[in-house]
Amino acid sequence: MKQKEAVYVISDSVGETAEFVVKAVATQFNGGSVDIRRNSYVEDAEDIEDVIILARQNNRSIIAYTLVVPELKRYLDRRAAEEGILAIDLLQPLMKAFEQKFEKAPNQQPGLMRKLDDEYFRKIEAIEFAVKYDDGRDPRGIIRSDIVLIGVSRTSKTPLSMYLAHQRYKVANVPLVPEVKPPEELFNVPRNKCVGLVISPDKLNEIRRERLKALGLTSQANYASFERILEELDYAEKIMKRVGCPVINVSNKAVEETASLILDILKKERSHT
Repeated sequence: MKQKEAVYVISDSVGETAEFVVKAVATQFNGGSVDIRRNSYVEDAEDIEDVIILARQNNRSIIAYTLVVPELKRYLDRRAAEEGILAIDLLQPLMKAFEQKFEKAPNQQPGLMRKLDDEYFRKIEAIEFAVKYDDGRDPRGIIRSDIVLIGVSRTSKTPLSMYLAHQRYKVANVPLVPEVKPPEELFNVPRNKCVGLVISPDKLNEIRRERLKALGLTSQANYASFERILEELDYAEKIMKRVGCPVINVSNKAVEETASLILDILKKERSHT
């Protein structure tokens, strides 16, 4: 009976990269009917030997591997040559090119791709969190967040939430409006987790007037009036004092600058607890 084509994938990490490459190549040959058998987290010669035994029993098999630990790679190359098994290093040609062209040495550390993936998914999770708990939509986010931002409208709460989310912080923000009672959860937030955002009345008036203009509304609306602005800022200050959180004036600061200040302040607060 004719043996089926098989590719044994060996990796000192998950092996997803190697399997993906093998599948991409296999699709070019009769629709990719090759049998792919992944062997993840290979850590020693014994793990490699298990695959060598299986591949030796099928003369229509190949070993494709992504091993970055030199000792494991050398062992696999030697044993495959001894057994007459074709073993392909999927990383070496490109790693060699990187090394020569960029004049850098590889880390030779397994699992780095998985760490990058984990970082990526944490960032996506934080972004989704910031969207879900933006503008006080759900007070449950206050308890679940890494950082809580509070302030009146147009103090950059949403842009700051998104910027910090890209740095993998889960951020909830809560608008402070005199007519709306803040959620009770806000007063249970630890001091080292919440930051109040304030702004000068002149700057806020300017921003709100521009906002109204962009919306096609008259700049004389109550939203941009000095009387209303002073009322909101006074109310916000009282709430921030009650919460007991540190406060940042965002009047002439870029989002990046304010975000850096937030992280510095919270780091100091947490180091004192």
